[in-house]
Amino acid sequence: MAFGWTDELLTGNSMIDEQHKVLIKAIVDLLEASKSGNGLNEVKKTVDFLADYTNKHFREEEALQQKYAYPDIENHKKLHAAFVKVVEKIKERINANESLLTISIDVQRAVADWFVNHILREDKKVAKHIQDKAA
Repeated sequence: MAFGWTDELLTGNSMIDEQHKVLIKAIVDLLEASKSGNGLNEVKKTVDFLADYTNKHFREEEALQQKYAYPDIENHKKLHAAFVKVVEKIKERINANESLLTISIDVQRAVADWFVNHILREDKKVAKHIQDKAA
């Protein structure tokens, strides 16, 4: 499955969309580094960036939800926390020198697919709520 940014992922909130683009690029970079044998250091650097930026994005997105009294904020926070754990597990596996090809397959399934589904199912609802409240 090809993975990357498409306009289908637009939520309508410019801050969320711009951060999602950065996260999608980080996931693509991680997939490419894992598959192409760019070396363990490159993979580690990419997954570290993904982990750091994911945390930044989730904090800022949750702050928006708080500001606009998003009714499902607690569930959304739980979904974010679960994703952070998935990324942390991948970091652990890379640090344990697990096969990068195996990790790449799991990144595609566990990270890329989760993130796209999260945007399509959850983040679009958040952006719509913010848009409605801000109007």
